[in-house]
Amino acid sequence: MAHPNLLKDKYIIDIKKQRWLWLSISALLLLPCIACMTYSILTYESHTPIKVGIDFTGGTILKYDIKEGITTDKMADIRTQLHEAGIENPIIQNISTDLKTEEGGVNHLLSITTPFIDENSDKADVVTKILNDNLPKAELVTTNSVGPALGKELLLNSMATLALAFIGIVLYLNLRFQLDYAVIAILALAHDTLFVIGVFSIMSLLFNVQIDSLFITAILTVIGFSVHDTIVVFDRVRENNRFLAKKCTISEIINASVNQTITRSINTSFTTLLTLLALYLFGGATIKEFTLAMILGILIGTYSSIFFASVILDMWEERKAGIK
Repeated sequence: MAHPNLLKDKYIIDIKKQRWLWLSISALLLLPCIACMTYSILTYESHTPIKVGIDFTGGTILKYDIKEGITTDKMADIRTQLHEAGIENPIIQNISTDLKTEEGGVNHLLSITTPFIDENSDKADVVTKILNDNLPKAELVTTNSVGPALGKELLLNSMATLALAFIGIVLYLNLRFQLDYAVIAILALAHDTLFVIGVFSIMSLLFNVQIDSLFITAILTVIGFSVHDTIVVFDRVRENNRFLAKKCTISEIINASVNQTITRSINTSFTTLLTLLALYLFGGATIKEFTLAMILGILIGTYSSIFFASVILDMWEERKAGIK
């Protein structure tokens, strides 16, 4: 007989009754992401699921203060002239800094990404000359370069860091819980990571978004947040199961545990999202992708700990118990 203090007539959600709804939502979220990532791996020269910036491929970014905005046609003309001058595949982006000038206007930055430019090369001067011919008030602000060898090494190190993070989490969860709980937590973690990377993969195809080393930092942070949220739910399941295993079914225990922790999970995520939204809106262009990855990660991490990990756990426990 079910324990009256644990189970209620009504809960916010019913994990067992609505399990196929939650799994269907996860499938709808992940399938486009996986398809886009697969396409990107097969078509990109770097064979990565997302377009990677110069941090990982090597290259040079020249940023110019152009005082005012620039039209798309003018950007196309500059790109053509750069290509004719020997600058292969230049990437030109107009970035509004949202900073007021002394005259009361708004500054604009023009970012030009090129293959790696050596210190002894005059290609940077060529780019500046072409820009000055088209935009007389353009002024070079910063130059950032990463060599091709260093970029590849950084990409490999980043992948190794993510792999070590996954291995460390598996070991920790295996010690704290049992192996099957650890595996389910890792599935939820993969669910969240694939979603964030997949969304950026779609953005790479549609809007030419490129990731840098900050994106790896965001993914590592998302991994930590996602695991933490899942552990809270699993801890409550283990605590309830310890005292009520003989009085309640495993589905009842998991359902109650999720509903006991859902308010805490949502409130924690909401307060974190408020800070991240402020950063995204007012933090400047250089950290927008980083902040967006964090926002997506926290949203999907909160969803997966409540609606994905708990559903998989319920299905697994039923299978172990031989319940059909």
